[in-house]
Amino acid sequence: QQLHTTAACCEIRKLARLRVVDNSDLGKRAMAEGRPPRCIHVYNKRGVGLIGDKVLVAIKGQMKKGILVGLKQKQRLKQPQFDSNNLVLIDDNGSPLGTRIHVPIPTVLRTILKEKTLSKGADYTKVLAIASRYV
Repeated sequence: QQLHTTAACCEIRKLARLRVVDNSDLGKRAMAEGRPPRCIHVYNKRGVGLIGDKVLVAIKGQMKKGILVGLKQKQRLKQPQFDSNNLVLIDDNGSPLGTRIHVPIPTVLRTILKEKTLSKGADYTKVLAIASRYV
C-alpha cells in the first residue's frame, strides 16, 4: 500500500499560525502561553497573504488586524525568505500596537506600505518607523 500525504503549506491562508514580532502586550501574552494567533481573513483578492498584506487574526479570544512582515513561503526575486510567518499587530487606523519590532523586516516593505498608505487612507508607514533593522 502507498501512503499519501499532503505537503506542508507555507502560505498564509485561513487558520495559518503566525508569530507576533512586536512588543505589544497582547502579542507577548499570546506567544508566552504558546497559543499563537491564527489568520481568519486575508485582505486581498487572492486569499493568500504576501509581504505587506493586511490580515485579520484571532488572538486571545479577540479579533485584531495585523500586517505580514515576513513569510516562510517562496518569495519573489530579491525578497528574503524567513523561518517563520511574522506579524505586526495594528489598530483600525493603521498605527501599530507595539513600540518596537524585534526582528529585521525586508526593505521591500517600505515601497509596499507607502503605496498602500496612499491608496487606502490609513497610515501604515508608522510600522516602518518602529522597525530597528532591515534586511
